[in-house]
Amino acid sequence: MPRRRPGAVRAARRLEERRLPDWARDFPPIDRLSLETSAAIRFAEHSGAGEHLQPGGTAQFLRSYRAFLRRPGRTLRLIASQCPACPGCQYDDVAVVRDALGDVVRVLPPRARTELREVLTVLDTEFRRRTLPDPDPAHWTDWSGRPYAWWHRRLYEGD
Repeated sequence: MPRRRPGAVRAARRLEERRLPDWARDFPPIDRLSLETSAAIRFAEHSGAGEHLQPGGTAQFLRSYRAFLRRPGRTLRLIASQCPACPGCQYDDVAVVRDALGDVVRVLPPRARTELREVLTVLDTEFRRRTLPDPDPAHWTDWSGRPYAWWHRRLYEGD
């Protein structure tokens, strides 16, 4: 009886691990993402792997990010959340929305991660172009001295 090579066994095992459940494919695709990537995102959202992951959250985050970039005017300023500790209100700040999208990217399998990163690269380029960097170095780090991500170091309204 012929044997399968060990590499072929490992490859088949990896393929089985990546297989997504059928229920994740039953939903319509997320805006501008393939059906496979949308299914991987839905599976990650239901696994609860990250702080910002909740069912349907990624689609809402992408809508919020795009809505911010569609605002009129040449230069945009970020709007801070009125209640940043509130689980729902914190997403009024587009920088927190971008943090959430970064969390989604980190938990996705490689192919889906690449596709979502490509979408975010386009949106981030527009975000950088239409917002101004914050010139005050005091706003560049958190209370522990760690630097914020670049999207937090942009000018907010009222600064």
